[in-house]
Amino acid sequence: MNVKCSIVIRAYNEEAHIGRLLKGISQQAFSGVETILVDSGSTDRTPVIAEEYGVKVVGITPEEFTFGRSLNKGIQAAEGEFVVIVSAHCYPVYPDWLERLLAPFSDPKVAISYGKQSGGETNQYSEHQWFKQYFPDHSIPNQGHPYCHNANAAIRRELWQQHPYNEHLTGLEDLAWASWVFEQGYAIAYTADAEIIHLHDETPLQVLNRYQREAIAMKQILPQSRFTLWRFLRLTSTTIFSDLLQARREGVLSEHLVSIFWFRVMQYWGTYRGYRFSGKVDASLHQQFYYPPGILTEKKPAPRSVEPIDYKGG
Repeated sequence: MNVKCSIVIRAYNEEAHIGRLLKGISQQAFSGVETILVDSGSTDRTPVIAEEYGVKVVGITPEEFTFGRSLNKGIQAAEGEFVVIVSAHCYPVYPDWLERLLAPFSDPKVAISYGKQSGGETNQYSEHQWFKQYFPDHSIPNQGHPYCHNANAAIRRELWQQHPYNEHLTGLEDLAWASWVFEQGYAIAYTADAEIIHLHDETPLQVLNRYQREAIAMKQILPQSRFTLWRFLRLTSTTIFSDLLQARREGVLSEHLVSIFWFRVMQYWGTYRGYRFSGKVDASLHQQFYYPPGILTEKKPAPRSVEPIDYKGG
């Protein structure tokens, strides 16, 4: 097979979700695709399900895991000109997801294309608002800043060969790599039509840990950046107020009242704690986070003539 695109999936105990993602990949009309799973020591059927779909499985031990290192291992095993990175607990909405995500690469100056993300039934209400803020319904061919998100993104493999992902960050390896390509003069495209559903069903502690590790990574990337207690209080109060107002408009305030408060508090308290972290960033810290114990727009999306993938069928 002439491989044009390699899909790299990072996973740890994703038995509940990996099959749906792989079904969605199998429904894509784009040809010349290989899929690689980087498994970080799953104890469930994640690798077995992947092999049932003909996926190449690459292993990485919990002791050596970092987000950047697992990506580098997956891309090292890839053959495609372009590498699509997608989280195991995501799945594409449409059968032209890959086609749309890779379309911006017709411009040789585009280094990264990243797609829209939406939440599912298990995501907290405030996270749905976060998705709406950062993943609008209109595409931006050259967005003018180095933001991207590796839950649903594609890169040029030749550029990765020049500059692999940072293996020492506790998160935000996508932001660090996007900053590098941006500094080299390349463009980053946001592709709204390449939509995936990004599932989370997190406890307050898991939300706290996620934002704490990302804040630690941000301090590694931008050592002079700050997140003060005043900023924690201001952002927590303003986002809670905004979410409450939106939930009231939608008539769902009573249903989501409690989760709005705890999600926003954990989000920004985790960020505050991450910025104040002064310990050693080593393998044990990565395992603590990854292996836990036990810009808003009113633009309307263009109508799609493509029917969504049916995940309820056989």
